[in-house]
Order: sequence, then C-alpha cells, then structure tokens
Amino acid sequence: MAVAKKARAALAADIIGWREIVSLPELGVFDMRAKIDTGARTSALHAEDQEVFDRDGVKWVRFRVPASRHHSDFKVEVPVLDERNIKNTSGVPERRIVIRTVLHLGTHHWHVDVSLANRANMGFDMILGRTAIRRHKVLVDAGRSFLAGKPVAATKH
Repeated sequence: MAVAKKARAALAADIIGWREIVSLPELGVFDMRAKIDTGARTSALHAEDQEVFDRDGVKWVRFRVPASRHHSDFKVEVPVLDERNIKNTSGVPERRIVIRTVLHLGTHHWHVDVSLANRANMGFDMILGRTAIRRHKVLVDAGRSFLAGKPVAATKH
C-alpha cells in the first residue's frame, strides 16, 4: 500500500532539472541560474561584504549580491535566522549565517533557508540543497536542465 501511494505521489510531482532558473523576490534577486544539488543539505547564495548588526534587539545581516547577467549589484538587509557550521564543497565546516526567504521555482513558491557563502569561484551563484526541495512535489532529473521554466510571480487571490 505504501509503495503504491509513493508511486502515485511521484507521478503527481513536477520534474525539474539539475539546473533551473529561480527568483528570490524578497531579496530582489530575479531569474538567477541555480544548481539543484541533492548532495548538499543546505542551500547557499553567493553573498559578499556580510555585516551583522542589531536592529531593535534582533540580529540582522547586510550583504551585497554581486552583479550578474540577471541583476545589478545591490545590498540586501534581512533578519538572521541562524548561524551554523556548514560543510563547504571541500567538506570543511564553515560558520555561516542562514536566512529565510521565499523561493520561486517555475510555478512553485515556498520558504527556504539559505546560507550566505562566498561562491565567487563556483559555477553558480546559488545552489538549492535537498532540504529546500523535499516535501514540495518535485523530482530532479539529473540529466536535464531548465525544465521548470522561468519563475512565475505569485498572484494574489
């Protein structure tokens, strides 16, 4: 019974590629190429000049999102969700700031936790880890790219 239920759920899932276009509208980031990395637990966003500060007794972070093909260089200020040790691509733990923001992936919209990292030498400014996509009815086709289409803005009802 459980196997049949999982099979029906898989058929109802949207299939995404190993590369997709995403938006983080609360951060002012639109149409950014992201790598879907099921080997990474936590998502990561390239952020430079990170500065933690206090605003009304709450820890916030200010950082710069570098210019890319899809947006211009700008600074963002958001509350800090957490600080935790996260393994970098070499497997070495780094202390990173984690924020929560809304992700737009195709027609899907949900909150994701994202660590702020130096991804200057990486091929993608963002990786979307497995905790960001699980429970959202998406499956990853590791052999294909850009299956979800451009992010669709949420509409108000």
